[in-house]
Amino acid sequence: MAEAAEDESGVKLTAREREVLAMIAEGQSNKEMASHLGVGVRTIETHRERVMDKLNIHTVAGLTKYAITNGIVKLQ
Repeated sequence: MAEAAEDESGVKLTAREREVLAMIAEGQSNKEMASHLGVGVRTIETHRERVMDKLNIHTVAGLTKYAITNGIVKLQ
């Protein structure tokens, strides 16, 4: 099982959830993420739902801001 990384607010995301969050922040679609990770679209949707629930953030803009603030993705 993947080890969960904890941010400063105490929220723990698994490595896969962090990976999906980074891809969301980079603007990838569920279909693109599924293809890249070799899983089904429904699996990606489940990861997205879990990330949103854990972080209590329910918009792509909010997830993107979180990912940048917490060093999951970098501005280019």
